[in-house]
Amino acid sequence: MKKRAQQDLVDFYRKRFQEENIEIEVLPPSGSYREYIRLSGPHFKAIGTWNEDVKENTAFIRFSQHFRSKGINVPQIYDYNPDSCIYLQEDLGDETLFSFLTAIREKDGFSNEITSIYRKVIRELPKIQILAAVDLNYEFCYPRDAFDRQSMMWDLNYFKYYFLKLAKISFNEQLLEDDFTTFADYLLQAESNFFMFRDFQSRNIMLRNGEPWFIDYQGGRRGALQYDLASLLYDSKADIPEQVREELIELYLEELDAIHPVDRDQFLQYFYGYVLIRMMQAMGAYGFRGFYEKKDHFLKSIPFALKNLDVVLGKIALPVHLPELIRVLKSLHESDSLRNIAPKQTELTVAITSFSFKKGYPGDPSGNGGGFVFDCRSVRNPGKYEQYKSLTGKDEAVIKFFEEDSDMEEFLKPAFTLVERTVQKYIERGFSHLAVSFGCTGGQHRSVYSAERMASCLRNKYPVQVVIHHREQDING
Repeated sequence: MKKRAQQDLVDFYRKRFQEENIEIEVLPPSGSYREYIRLSGPHFKAIGTWNEDVKENTAFIRFSQHFRSKGINVPQIYDYNPDSCIYLQEDLGDETLFSFLTAIREKDGFSNEITSIYRKVIRELPKIQILAAVDLNYEFCYPRDAFDRQSMMWDLNYFKYYFLKLAKISFNEQLLEDDFTTFADYLLQAESNFFMFRDFQSRNIMLRNGEPWFIDYQGGRRGALQYDLASLLYDSKADIPEQVREELIELYLEELDAIHPVDRDQFLQYFYGYVLIRMMQAMGAYGFRGFYEKKDHFLKSIPFALKNLDVVLGKIALPVHLPELIRVLKSLHESDSLRNIAPKQTELTVAITSFSFKKGYPGDPSGNGGGFVFDCRSVRNPGKYEQYKSLTGKDEAVIKFFEEDSDMEEFLKPAFTLVERTVQKYIERGFSHLAVSFGCTGGQHRSVYSAERMASCLRNKYPVQVVIHHREQDING
């Protein structure tokens, strides 16, 4: 973020909340050109946003105000300065649906705990699309007020130029353009007078006290119901099992039927068409950010997208003839360029270990040496109290102890700052491994809690692989 923009946000926050002692945390970049910082004072927190696109800012702010007035869980907009291209919004925390499912799936697979959250999201979707959008003013939409032919052709050509061409996929351009036109004509026949969120996927759904909250709808416009459902269920890296997808589609249709009955078979026919165009738009984005802008972590979504594409091509039965488009899509798995993407990518692995100093420092299986070792023994120890002796830093009672009755936060804050700064640099420089260890007396409470907190933070904020090992607990277990 430009220094001028950051200072403008600090001054804006100070004026809005009358706070002086302000802490600043620069949040990692997302897939957009917006930039964010977390501003924390003694009494208030906010996310400061800078974005030079004033029309996009206006769309987000107007939609936020509207949906919040309808009882939808979206962030409150505290203040907006269009001249400086900045605004302050409610801080919803760090946990996204994607970070939640990633952490749970690592231990338990795609469990009922994950599915239950998706069910909550599905129940909210028709409310956003229909009930809360009844009197929505679409004049603030940006860049267009509807997912119309122009929007579809933009997406399809985005896929053609930034994915197919950059991945060196052969195609007949005229035949493919003809199929794009036929495909768009078909999709435009679906009922489309609804609010279309546009990017309704797991990274744009925050979790707060177990409830879903929604962000990044500045690209919203009129469109078909099927598009947002497709975005959610065929979100590449979320990698939802097909059986769960089928269950969630049925739940959506039940919820939809209660407020806007539709023909089920017709809905599903259009649904898989919208899945296809959404997947092509996403692959265009992966190509632009990955092949063109050289941001490797976007390329890592491609194998998941191709896996989803195989599933969809096996299900889709469109009543229109798209020979060149279907031929090209089926040929993607035969591409040497795409097939070799995964092995070529170097992903940073952060190995986080909790341990007991009594049993020595942990080793470094990567062979690189170095990393961080944090001594948690200055933090008040719950292990000295009878009610906590049989528990670990992963148990709710111990977590509550650290959150309410210790100086753990004061200890962790500089540790997080050091590690996050290093992670950012390691990603930029293409490093593959970083070790972070937390030690305490017994390797049971303070170090375990600290390691879990660090793992959760890094999984949510950075495109890294986090491996966590509680040395003494895993041995004892």
